[in-house]
Amino acid sequence: MTNDKKVWGNLISIVIPIKDEEPNILPLADEIEEVFSDVKWNWECLWVDDGSVDGSVQVLRKLSNDRPRHRVISFAANAGQSAALWCGCRAAKGDIIATLDGDGQNDPHDIPKLVALVASGKCDMANGYRQNRKDNWVRRISSRIANGFRNAMTGKTVRDVGCSTRAFRKECVPYFLPFKGMHRFIPTLAMIYGFTIAEVPVNHRPRTRGKTKYSIWNRLWVGIFDTFGILWIRKRAFRVKLREDK
Repeated sequence: MTNDKKVWGNLISIVIPIKDEEPNILPLADEIEEVFSDVKWNWECLWVDDGSVDGSVQVLRKLSNDRPRHRVISFAANAGQSAALWCGCRAAKGDIIATLDGDGQNDPHDIPKLVALVASGKCDMANGYRQNRKDNWVRRISSRIANGFRNAMTGKTVRDVGCSTRAFRKECVPYFLPFKGMHRFIPTLAMIYGFTIAEVPVNHRPRTRGKTKYSIWNRLWVGIFDTFGILWIRKRAFRVKLREDK
C-alpha cells in the first residue's frame, strides 16, 4: 500500500482527454489551479488532445507555455478517449494519477478527497459515482443499462463505471489494456488484476459549453459488445507476485 507521508512530497498527475473542447479548457485549468492552491501536494496536469479540429490545440499550447504545471500531448488524428487516457496515464509522472473529462461536467474539487483516500493506503483506486446526474435521460438510461450489463457479465465492480472522476496508484496503469473502449472498464480491469477499489460520491455538473460527443449508439451498444472481451480477460487473466526472501 502507498505510504501517506511519502505521497505528500511526491507528484500528483491529473490526466484530462480533450476533443474539441476549446471553450472549456481555460475555465477547467483555472479551477484545477484554485483547488490545488489549497493542498500540500506537488502536481501536474497532463492534457491529451485527441485530434481536435477546433482551437483546442492552440489554447493548450499557450496554456502549457504560460503555466509550466500544464503539459500537453497532441494526437495527429482522432484516436478515441481510450487512447487519450492510455497515453496520458503512461506519460504521467505522478505516483498517484487522477482523471477528469474535459467537458467541465466533472468537478475538480472532488479530486483531493479521492487522492487522499488512495494516499492513505485504504485502496488502490478511488472511483467516483455521480450524484444527481445532469445528463439528459437518453445518456442516463443508456449508461444504466450498459453498467448493469457490464457488472452482471464481469462481476460487480462499481456502481458508476462511466464516471471519469477517479484517482489511482500508478502501479495500476500497466493493467489498463490498450483497446478502444478501455476507458469504460478501468475499475473492472483494476479489480481483475487484484487492485482494491473504494467508491466515493462526487459532484456532477451540467455541460455549459461545447457539444457532447456521445449518443446511445456509441455509449450503449459498443459498451455491451466490449463486455464480452472483458469477460474473456477476466477468465484468463493472471497477476504474479514474487516471493519475498526472509
